[in-house]
Amino acid sequence: MKTINPDPAALPGILAKLPVDVPIVMVNLLRFRDRAIYPDGKSDCTGREAYKRYSMVALKKLKEIGAQAIFMAGVKGSLIAPPDEVWDEVLLVRYPSIQAFSNMLAMKDYRDVTVHRSAALEDSRLIATVEHVAGS
Repeated sequence: MKTINPDPAALPGILAKLPVDVPIVMVNLLRFRDRAIYPDGKSDCTGREAYKRYSMVALKKLKEIGAQAIFMAGVKGSLIAPPDEVWDEVLLVRYPSIQAFSNMLAMKDYRDVTVHRSAALEDSRLIATVEHVAGS
């Protein structure tokens, strides 16, 4: 099933299950559209170009909340995955806390720029992770 944006009804419950006092790393799996598709149906760029528009603001917002993109790479193949599950890029973003992530989602200028993210992506996953302490 293709998914681009979180379910607004489910998001608060999912976020509430995450620990509040530890860093969170969000795993982003991204598949870009050949041509971006905006809500008005127009397309003036590729999916990758639209995602760059989103990223220009998103990276500033990450810095404001003390978060950072820690890894980004192009996907060259999946060794264990359904054959129809294909990704273009993997992006890891470390947030100081789930509250910092929530704060970013609430920023109007961040919400406004997500139109480019939605236009850019054919499919995506956003997976919240918490690092295990060695030996636990």
